[in-house]
Amino acid sequence: MSTPAEVAERRAKVRQLAQGGASGRQIAAQIGVSKDTVRRDLALPDEPVVSRAERMAQRAAQTEEAVSQLGAAVQDVIDARPAYTLADDETARRWCGALRAAADQLAAQADAFADYYPRATG
Repeated sequence: MSTPAEVAERRAKVRQLAQGGASGRQIAAQIGVSKDTVRRDLALPDEPVVSRAERMAQRAAQTEEAVSQLGAAVQDVIDARPAYTLADDETARRWCGALRAAADQLAAQADAFADYYPRATG
């Protein structure tokens, strides 16, 4: 298995050879990969290869931000005091349904989290 650095180096070489006019078959033969690999490398945007650890760190940062935003949104709803806000029956039904649906979805996420991290949530 190639490291992210090796993949990035190969992709750069493939692009360089293609810009020089080499065919996919010629590039594949020269660098020792399949012509399908050359085709895929040329089809990908020219961006850095991210390692698994970097992807995991990015995902953790995104999740941290989402949970932080959730806390702020919950506080906004609490501050708005929807149960004590005058509204017509349809609006009240809609708000109540939206709050219950969100609570159910969040409870399911909390349950999944507890299943995955039992020692941290026990």
